[in-house]
Amino acid sequence: MKAILYIGHGTRSKEGAEEAKSFIHRVMERINVEIQEVCFLELTKPGIEEGFLHCVERGATEITVVPLFLLAAGHIKEDIPQALSSLSERYPTIDVKIRDPFGVQGKILDGIAEMVKETVTDLTPKDSILIVGRGSSDKSIHTAFADIARGISKRLGIENIQVCYLAATEPRLPEGLETISKNATGKIIVIPYLLFSGLLLKEVDQMVSMKRKLGQQIIHTGQLSKHRVIEDIITERATEGS
Repeated sequence: MKAILYIGHGTRSKEGAEEAKSFIHRVMERINVEIQEVCFLELTKPGIEEGFLHCVERGATEITVVPLFLLAAGHIKEDIPQALSSLSERYPTIDVKIRDPFGVQGKILDGIAEMVKETVTDLTPKDSILIVGRGSSDKSIHTAFADIARGISKRLGIENIQVCYLAATEPRLPEGLETISKNATGKIIVIPYLLFSGLLLKEVDQMVSMKRKLGQQIIHTGQLSKHRVIEDIITERATEGS
């Protein structure tokens, strides 16, 4: 019997965890598979082992694992495969298939462009965009965000577009905000490249609020899961090949 196991990152924020679970349950309602479970890599329960075992207990013989991660970094390349490898050894008769992270997709960039246009009705080429990534020590992240920045710039016709990160690599959010504020001639639009709300998004909120108090015209789009394209991509990942 087929099963789908969704793996989110997890957060210390109770609000963020509930938002992620509600989002995943909306996805589940769109998929005609009886066994569907949600779990998290860290910080939020249930963990990966518990989610996997729930699938087994419900009669799964084939588990499709759908990581809810925007880009491939350490968690996707190492942490999740390691966790699933030990479980596969314990349950060798169960066929485990791991889907790829979302990656840099035109659909996502189209959705982000729509979010910006909906949030900023008077967008002009003089405006500036700051993309805020979670961050990783994996160097491929910088290449991915360079592609993301080019794609969004092309879609919105805005040249001054920069990237910063919340952790693990440079430039960090305070530096990114400071740099783009110095060069901005119009509005600044901040795009958190994060799936869900949580402590990281609150950090972005706080920094944006501080800049507003200093008189900067700065607008914040919110998390990416607000756009239906994310639901669509997860649904495709979960059902491809079936």
